[in-house]
Amino acid sequence: MPKFSRLFRKFLISYIIILVIPSIAGYMSYRTAIAVTQSVSIENNVTQLRKSQDILERRMAEVEGFTRQLALNQELNVLMNEKGMDEKVNLYGIWKVNNDIKAWSQTNDFLQQFFIYLNNYNVLLTPASSYFQPERYYQSFHYKDLAPDEWKRTLLEQTHNREIIPLKPFVTNGVQTSVITYIQSLPLDSFSGAARATVVVLIDEKVISSVLSDLQDQYGGWSHISDAQGHTISLLGMNETDAAKLASDSSFNQSQASQFYNDDLVITIRSKTTGWVYRAGIPRHVLMENANKIKYITWSVTSAALVVGLLVGLWQAYRYSYPMHRLLNAMKEQFGKDAAIGRNEYDFLQGNISNMISNNKRLENELNRQLPLIRDAFLKRLIAGEFRSLEEISAAAEQANTGLQADTGYTGILQIKGYSGMDNVDILNELSAARFIMKQTLHDLGWFVHMTDLGADRVAVIFEGIASTEDTETTNKEVERILNELAEFLFTEYKITIIAAMGNPFTTLMEVSHTYEQATQALEYALHMNRKGVLWFSDARLESDTYYYPLDIELRLISTIRAGDLDEARRILDAIMAQNIENRELSIEMKHQLVGELKGTFLKLLYQKTFQESDIFETVKNRVADIQANDEIDAIRHNIDGIMASLCGLIANKKTDHHNKTIEQVMMYIAEMYSDPDLNLYRVAEKVERPEKYISNLFKEVTGKNLSDHLEQVRMDQAANLLKGDTYTVDEIAARVGYNSSHSFRRAFKRVLGVSPSSYRQSTTE
Repeated sequence: MPKFSRLFRKFLISYIIILVIPSIAGYMSYRTAIAVTQSVSIENNVTQLRKSQDILERRMAEVEGFTRQLALNQELNVLMNEKGMDEKVNLYGIWKVNNDIKAWSQTNDFLQQFFIYLNNYNVLLTPASSYFQPERYYQSFHYKDLAPDEWKRTLLEQTHNREIIPLKPFVTNGVQTSVITYIQSLPLDSFSGAARATVVVLIDEKVISSVLSDLQDQYGGWSHISDAQGHTISLLGMNETDAAKLASDSSFNQSQASQFYNDDLVITIRSKTTGWVYRAGIPRHVLMENANKIKYITWSVTSAALVVGLLVGLWQAYRYSYPMHRLLNAMKEQFGKDAAIGRNEYDFLQGNISNMISNNKRLENELNRQLPLIRDAFLKRLIAGEFRSLEEISAAAEQANTGLQADTGYTGILQIKGYSGMDNVDILNELSAARFIMKQTLHDLGWFVHMTDLGADRVAVIFEGIASTEDTETTNKEVERILNELAEFLFTEYKITIIAAMGNPFTTLMEVSHTYEQATQALEYALHMNRKGVLWFSDARLESDTYYYPLDIELRLISTIRAGDLDEARRILDAIMAQNIENRELSIEMKHQLVGELKGTFLKLLYQKTFQESDIFETVKNRVADIQANDEIDAIRHNIDGIMASLCGLIANKKTDHHNKTIEQVMMYIAEMYSDPDLNLYRVAEKVERPEKYISNLFKEVTGKNLSDHLEQVRMDQAANLLKGDTYTVDEIAARVGYNSSHSFRRAFKRVLGVSPSSYRQSTTE
């Protein structure tokens, strides 16, 4: 008997069984094929539909996250809070916001078409352009059946909170399509009246349909998404009339997961998050295609077996057992015992892991490519004084990977001489090369200096960690030696002449912007006096025919007091006084004008809504009026300091009250919903309409403990009360206090109270 006799016998027995009971085997195979095919198809399509649902909801969550990030955008918040059309338009701020939002449309196909409407300026910002007349935007992009006035009134001039407008016909540059619309008013707490800004995201039906296209491509069926009210969100493979007929047909069970309707298997799932209804229809003939094939093969083989008989069965057994035996041995030799099971899975994993590695490399390269731009932006913000605290500076420095760690150093400006007033292309290219050579030379000399371009011929430099408050003269000479060595090398090797202006040493990174201002003034003095080499701010003799109080310093002082940062406000005031008293000899008239400007600044602050409606308004107003220009400068400084302390104290109290109300709202929500097993930080943040990180940090700051620990404590307290009685079992109590698993509940109870639930119940009954 041949080596493969075991396989031969198996085949022979199989054919004998088929010959004995062909009709029964055929019928059972046919019925099993129908049941299995239908079950597998339903399961696969439910899985596919749920994947499409998850993808679509994640993408909509990204749209919502985009609007939340816009709510935190500093430049946009500045624009929203300006007076708008009554004063000069803040073109730079509009350009900056317009520039910030361009990247979103390039990286997210759900954000390819959106705009931000600023109510105070009546301006509409898109990733491509800005429209100071929104009607011009409407001419190219508008709903087909919506008039301009109604469009502006319903979308732009009303408040919206995560509002979604179902599918509507829309015209884009003369081409008609259909879109759903996501609308969010800014700030996020705008609930009534007119919003300061409105974000409108237009999502093309084709983008949504692409998420469900696999279902139609695979089975030639249809898909339909509708919101909780039955309005169509997306439609693929069927028309609106058929969708409406399906929804209104009483014979169709709207809540059933799968059912046959006409000749289609209709699968329905409902989103717990949004309430949207996802439906997919699969033609019956496609669903039964594999079953029909099995039916045909089964009856064909059965008929042949009945006609040909045992001889054909013997011949078939021999014929098929021999190659199967050879194939099985070959696979074992090459792949091992589990070759037939593992190969497809291995190919699948190998292909996907290769793609992941490739995508990760591309992402890493892109991040590394953009890192210099992030570092440069960080340095520009640092010298401009845009950071409010050392913690903010530290976080931004770590994000930009600048390596900026020391709190002391010098800030200065290096200017390439000889190019003033020249701005043609060749000169700009030459200056670009000169800046690169200057920065590379300073790096090659062995000094790690942070540098950023200030223009065509200027570079700002920050010497980190070199300053010493104990021996300023020695460290000044060291910095001067470095810069002189740089200047000598550049002139000798490249005939590039530079001038360096340095501010006084800073002892904290919050002072970098102040020392940069000093360097700017020193540079102006050096250019005016035609000085060469290195000029220190302390050596500059500034003109004293006017006082020092520029507009940007006034705005920084106002914004700092409005933020309640008294220490930073005092630092700004000290800098103003130092500039005017220590570095300038002001005339009596100039002193009077300076004091008048300072009084005007605080009057501007007082007449803002926050301070005007407060109890201290009249008191502080009188204190400002009592400041006399003839008073001693120390008395004036003392009075202004007291006024700033009162205003910052008011802001601090308002923040504290607001924070306490927020935490009280959080605690009330937890006390009400602790039994919900899905209650988490995201749900709490959504309830109070604040970011998750903000709620987490605020709760820790106010209460001294984590929100998750508080939630666990509330649940354990409720569980302890229930354990004192015999009404519920431990498993029932676990479910009542928000635990899906009784094992997790027991571990948490023992961790918090030190004993198991059973022991605690026993101790209370004894």
